Amino acid sequence: MAHHQSAKKRIRQTETRTEVNRARVSRIRTFVKNVELAIASGDSQAAKAALLAAEPELVRGVQAGVLHKNTASRKVSRLAHRVKVMMAL
Repeated sequence: MAHHQSAKKRIRQTETRTEVNRARVSRIRTFVKNVELAIASGDSQAAKAALLAAEPELVRGVQAGVLHKNTASRKVSRLAHRVKVMMAL
């Protein structure tokens, strides 16, 4: 256990940041899941709308530092491709 005030403070700060970051990641996963569900249901308009809502969330995750930019880019690209294929059918 920490003995110095600065170390105790760092522990408190880390716990707070962890809580915030978990909430951010959870929110991002929810938006991505909404796109997945819309694709699975076969509703192309809902899938497109869900993708348009999910993309800014992924970008915010990158800006907040909870996602790597390439990870977010890959997720957006794969989801967009699946929505595009679905809309072509």
